[in-house]
Amino acid sequence: MKIVVLHGQMHRGSTYHLVHQVLDHLTGEGKEKTVQEFFMPRDAPAPCVGCYRCFLNGEETCPHEAKVQPLVHAIREADLIVLDSPCYVGGMTGQLKTVLDHLAYLWMSHRPEQAMFNKVGLVVSTTAGVGAGKVTKALASNLFFWGVPRIYKLPLVVAAMNWAMVKPAMKEKMARKAKRVAKRIDKQLGRAKPGFKTRMMFRIMRLNQKSNEWNPLDKAHWEDKGWLGRIRPW
Repeated sequence: MKIVVLHGQMHRGSTYHLVHQVLDHLTGEGKEKTVQEFFMPRDAPAPCVGCYRCFLNGEETCPHEAKVQPLVHAIREADLIVLDSPCYVGGMTGQLKTVLDHLAYLWMSHRPEQAMFNKVGLVVSTTAGVGAGKVTKALASNLFFWGVPRIYKLPLVVAAMNWAMVKPAMKEKMARKAKRVAKRIDKQLGRAKPGFKTRMMFRIMRLNQKSNEWNPLDKAHWEDKGWLGRIRPW
């Protein structure tokens, strides 16, 4: 079982610990478990400049390709994709958003990876007050548009500024929630298949690609996969 974690922060606070509580409970049904972690901004590319090169000329022409593609490779190889971020002013950290901006070309509206359609996703956020749910919703949206069929959300209000200040009762609550989510993830690993919402979005994007005249690269990707015909990625 391969796991990739994109942390939206460098410090190891409540969000980091909640993620690792989940990871500690994952069994992988006896399979060897490997975890690859990236920390932002250390592992993040420079901010996207909106040059459209990834869309029009290929992701390898991105000016920040050297930083972006190691992340993409890890995501492609993983069975479980974890995106986490503490809530900063009602949203995810800017450092993680910088990464996700670079991965727009992987959306179903452009050139989704076939491997994404059988993966499992987990999105995690903690906050001292409000906004964790908004963060996990935004992170889950990215996974959905990549084609990930099973996505679990874990937002939590911890009422503390750092891990040391989290009360024992809250840490116990976090541990219980982490264990429940891990159990659900274990059941889906290797078995996840797209549901109605993902299939419908794929169908809409397929129709868009059939009439696509603005981006030959995107259309060629769908044609090469056979997705404009009867073949589907699941």
